[in-house]
Formats: sequence, C-alpha cells, structure tokens
Amino acid sequence: METLPEPWLRGPIPGVHPLIAPILYAFTQAREDLALHTSGLTNQQIWAPHGLGSVGFHIRHIAGSTSRLMTYLQGQQLSEAQMTALQREHEPGASLDELLAVLDSSFKGAEAIVRSLNPATLTDAREVGRKRLPTTVIGLLTHIAEHIQRHTGQAISAAKLARHP
Repeated sequence: METLPEPWLRGPIPGVHPLIAPILYAFTQAREDLALHTSGLTNQQIWAPHGLGSVGFHIRHIAGSTSRLMTYLQGQQLSEAQMTALQREHEPGASLDELLAVLDSSFKGAEAIVRSLNPATLTDAREVGRKRLPTTVIGLLTHIAEHIQRHTGQAISAAKLARHP
C-alpha cells in the first residue's frame, strides 16, 4: 500500500480558495491520523486517562469543539445542548467506531460550512464565547485547524500510552 503525502501536499482542492483550504486539510489529516493510531484499541484503552485525558475524550472534544467553533464562525452563540455536550466530553462509554463516526459527522458539517464561505468574508468580525471576545473568520479557521491538530496529537500520545502503559 502506497503512503500518501500529508493532505496539504496533495495539491489544491478544486473549487476551494487557497486561504480556506488549510482547514479542510486539517480535517483530513486528523481523520487519517486518528484512524491509523487508534486502530485496534479496546474500549478500556480508549477511555484510560493516563493523566492527560483519554483517547475517547480527545476524539469527542475534537468533534464537539469543531461544532462549537463553527457556530461562532456562523455568527451565532452556543445552544444549551452544545453546552451540555461540552460538560459530558469526559464521560466514558462510546466505542472507537462510535467516536470516529461522531468525529466524521462533525467534520462533514464543518466542511460544508467552510466550502460555502466567501473568501471576501475572511476578515469579517466574529465573537467567541459568553464574553464575546473579538476575532475574525480567518482567525476562527486558523484556531479550529490548530486546535484539531493539538488534540489529535494528544489522542495519539494517549493511544500510545494505552497500548504500552
């Protein structure tokens, strides 16, 4: 099986502005890395905390935070359901397949939003959180991409610890 280069090295994404493409590359990179590094883990391994958060928490958090940040990207504030889900991200129980399916669903929704963005809006103002902290559309896109990668790395580390405690 031939190894593909990282998503950002696979060329431009047809129909996507080059300033918007990096977030789509981040979604692809996270999907591929998480599938590779979590393959074969048991439910016990998925939810073992190892002092840095479980694999399950990080996958669930990536999905949930992506959804929440996309809400801000669209100029909205979080719903009560999103706040409740945030408080439950550490709760064990979901299988790896369930977690990866939720992640994929979150990313698909986010990808649809990102693909619909007009590049002319990248500098438009947005507000984040109850304090309505200021940012921009491109600021949110940048944060979403780096946040996904940060937690993907933590999930990979947790998976390695779970395999070899």
